[in-house]
Amino acid sequence: MPIVSPIPLNPLIDGRQSERALLVRRGVQRLLTEMGAHVLPEISLATGRRADLVALTKHGDIWIIEIKSSIEDFRVDRKWPDYRLHCDRFFFATHPGVPAEIFPPECGFILSDGYGAEMMREAPEHRMAPSIRKSLMLRIARAGASRLLAAERAGVAVPALDGESE
Repeated sequence: MPIVSPIPLNPLIDGRQSERALLVRRGVQRLLTEMGAHVLPEISLATGRRADLVALTKHGDIWIIEIKSSIEDFRVDRKWPDYRLHCDRFFFATHPGVPAEIFPPECGFILSDGYGAEMMREAPEHRMAPSIRKSLMLRIARAGASRLLAAERAGVAVPALDGESE
């Protein structure tokens, strides 16, 4: 007999992010979706690091967005320069309670209130090497397919999207 849980299990929620970080993420995801990008959270890179958000733009560019929920969260993070090798543009995202001045001017900056977000500073472009791009595209595709299958197996509704077969 299967064990029945009163708590719905959703394999798409990994539970590692704080409530504040999830609010920032939600607003950023909405902004990027409005811009025509497809976004996956928590993508492992070849270095073993995990990008908070990876966006694939409609032009095929790959952006990484690193979410910072507090000043301390930014101060203790020394790994963010490694992410620049794995994207065409790199952004920080946070909420209004974190001062924008602490983020490096050579990175893009997105401000999120949880319901939406605004790109306050565009990120400079630094194109990836073709071999890194191919490897990362495969990681994105495999992660997306794996999560979709896990969601379907768990009974999470996964509606088809317009233009999905393009």
